[in-house]
Amino acid sequence: MRLCYWGWLLILAALSWTQPVAAAQVVVLELSGAIGPASSDYIERALRRPEVAQSQAIVLRIDTPGGLDTAMRDIVQAILAAPVPVIGYVAPGGARAASAGAFILYATHVAAMAPGTNVGAATPVQIGGPAPAADEPEGQQSDPQPKNAMEQKMVNDAVAYIRSLAMLRGRNADWAEQAVREAASVSADAALELGVIELVAADMDDLLRQLDGRTVSLAGTDRVLATANAHIVHLEPDWRSRLLAVITNPNVAYILLLLGIYGLMFELMAPGSLVPGVLGGICLLLALFAFQALPISYAGLALIALGLAFILAEAFVPSFGILGIGGVIAFVIGSIILFDTDTAAFRISLELIIGLAIVSSLALLGLVLLLMRSHRQPVTSGADRMIGRIGEALYDFHGRGQVRLDGEIWTAHSETPLRKNQPVRVLARDGLKLHVAPADAMPSDSEEGVQ
Repeated sequence: MRLCYWGWLLILAALSWTQPVAAAQVVVLELSGAIGPASSDYIERALRRPEVAQSQAIVLRIDTPGGLDTAMRDIVQAILAAPVPVIGYVAPGGARAASAGAFILYATHVAAMAPGTNVGAATPVQIGGPAPAADEPEGQQSDPQPKNAMEQKMVNDAVAYIRSLAMLRGRNADWAEQAVREAASVSADAALELGVIELVAADMDDLLRQLDGRTVSLAGTDRVLATANAHIVHLEPDWRSRLLAVITNPNVAYILLLLGIYGLMFELMAPGSLVPGVLGGICLLLALFAFQALPISYAGLALIALGLAFILAEAFVPSFGILGIGGVIAFVIGSIILFDTDTAAFRISLELIIGLAIVSSLALLGLVLLLMRSHRQPVTSGADRMIGRIGEALYDFHGRGQVRLDGEIWTAHSETPLRKNQPVRVLARDGLKLHVAPADAMPSDSEEGVQ
């Protein structure tokens, strides 16, 4: 029994010794472009995937000019709750971590940058305006100063937030405050000297080589990274994140809103059409879904709806253009203030607003012309539609007789003798009797008065 016991132990030890060890895995996520609802949704969903929990680390490649504060805070909270260390890496090729990107880089467990990149300019855009361009010379910094109590609250809140992240990760908190208050921005080498980041890596392989063996604090425990020769897995956004990225584009959401409103209007004007109502309802629901993720101004939304209502009312109310002009003005103003943010990436294109305003005005003008033309047309229903129509006498008669009109036989009365098949013109209708006269004769005053 002892020999069998030791024999089985030797066999198991041999099998475990010969079994290949699985290579470490590193997951790479891309955070590029303006930070918005689609970005936060992508990062939050990716960090919850099972393959992420089994990896050595997550490399978050950053290249962003900034974005919405709410989306940035959602990403920071997801990083702080991540099951594995998150490595922030400002990617090679002149990338930047500006504005909201600086907060995200400070939140990561290890911050790294590639040569030729920059970080900073974290002043809220409502205070200091748009973040500086990536190629702005180092040292050229704006000096935005809050002008009122509300702006002071915003900048102080941003300072407290980034300082707390800096102290959590053991980085330069004073420079972080300077990045918010003075829109300071530094290059990769300067950031390393100032203690803003921990590593400068030329590429992904260099980054993983420097991370190997590094100790990172994760949820109060130390974790040693084993990233040498790690297998790299790129997690791309799924269809939901891609769809959210498309419809949360302010220009796309704006177009969906207008298509939805116009579709429902056409359905109400022509009940039973179905196609405008169905498509309009779908577009309107997609626009409302996008708006719940975007910082919209309800005043702007109300102005757009009011403007479209005025434009539509101009076609039915003789206001001599006052309603139409007021509607276009309300439409343009509402479109400009629709999104309550100064971030350039989340504003509607002015060219698109002007173009749609022109299209709406032309549509209004065309509708008015069609209505005016329809008013000039003769009446095609009721008793009056018979006036002026041409028929023919069925036989010779003077006084009472019969005529054929549009394939129908009518009792007629004529003050002028008529011959068979002679063209006659209807002067008036009295119940089922028509007053007629020869079609080639001008009606006399007495005939014109017969009604």
